[in-house]
Amino acid sequence: MSVWNPDNIRDVAESVGINNLNHDVTENLARDVEYRVAQVLEEALKSMRHAKRTVLTTQDISLALRNLDVEPLYGYESLRPLRFGEASLGPGQPLFYVEDEEVDFEKLINAPLPKVPREISFTGHWLAVEGVQPSISQNPTASDSRNLELASKGPNANSTLAAMSGSGDVAVKPLVKHVLSKELQLYFEKVCSAILDENSEEFRTSGYSSLREDPGLHQLVPYFIQFIAEKVTHSLKDIFVLTQVMHMAEALVQNSSLYVDPYVASLVPSILTCLIGRQLGGAADLTEQFALRDLAATLLGLIAKKYSHSAHMLKPRLVRSCLKAFLDPAKPFGAHYGAIIGMQAVGGAEVVRVLIIPNLGEYSKLLEDGIEDSARRPAAERVLTALVAVLASLRDSQTSLANGHPATVNEELRSKLTDKVGDLIASRIAEANEVQLAHIILEA
Repeated sequence: MSVWNPDNIRDVAESVGINNLNHDVTENLARDVEYRVAQVLEEALKSMRHAKRTVLTTQDISLALRNLDVEPLYGYESLRPLRFGEASLGPGQPLFYVEDEEVDFEKLINAPLPKVPREISFTGHWLAVEGVQPSISQNPTASDSRNLELASKGPNANSTLAAMSGSGDVAVKPLVKHVLSKELQLYFEKVCSAILDENSEEFRTSGYSSLREDPGLHQLVPYFIQFIAEKVTHSLKDIFVLTQVMHMAEALVQNSSLYVDPYVASLVPSILTCLIGRQLGGAADLTEQFALRDLAATLLGLIAKKYSHSAHMLKPRLVRSCLKAFLDPAKPFGAHYGAIIGMQAVGGAEVVRVLIIPNLGEYSKLLEDGIEDSARRPAAERVLTALVAVLASLRDSQTSLANGHPATVNEELRSKLTDKVGDLIASRIAEANEVQLAHIILEA
């Protein structure tokens, strides 16, 4: 015999169009309903006990239904008490129901629409990097931090009244004071002035050595990166300043105690400027300009090797920037030189084989025009030398050729090489009698 009244089962069955339900079926359904209700109550009591309560709420029932993978009930969590009405189906058969609130249909239609709720979204940002908050919209600004620092303390404090009475601390203090100690600020100023001192090589060497070896410079890293970017931006015509800031960047990257990974994206543009920039050093000697590009290429290769594991797209982006400069005929030969050695430093022999060799046929025409022009000839000669050098890196990465190849570059081999890389480069390879290199280029 079930505790649950079988008449309730019969009423529900008649409401959905099932008449004359069998008595045995009604009894079995009543027992099943009793079991299910007990199961829901048991789960709801668990929620109540976990919440340290002694009163069962509708929220507990909803959680129980959710745990049992049953669609929860809606509309029964209001604080308004339920009002029950009574209707009579006949003599001695009362039916109770929940009264619904009457709503004026005209008012409902003319009522303004509610605001569209925002879609749920998640985003991530750096709250602090090495103890320093980056200046992004999610973090408090410098003015907010300053106002919070200068606000009067206490439960009944009024900052405006305190300032008017003269008792409030309203002095404007530089924000950097709360980030760097006086010792670090003094160290930063001394190192920057020593590195840019043209008259004392000893001071510069000491500054580079300190940046390369000192372990306590974590808080100064973003300031050094900003200093490098400012000097590169405002000193493009000063070859000395550009060279020294590149040495500074190299010392920071070589310091094994510093965590420079978050600042690589800010450091790379300055290095690329010194590598593939149009005009570097103004009227400086050509040798110094190309030495700066060599230094920038070496530094770029060091960064690509050291930080490619934390930035997977670093190498492709660096190679793409250099390739774009190499394929731009409007760029001067100095920028082409930097792009060539930059690609080889970042990607090695594979980049030379895949990206440089296929474009040498067309580029050789531009190079021949530069050789014929007396004003551009020195730079074009350096580009030609750089191309032969990066092509020689293919030979260094290959094993020696097997027997059977000619001992010298004959006319047939030179003709094929000319079609592949142009007459100028083919002539240089033939003059050096680089048989192995010629076959490697033809097979690429």
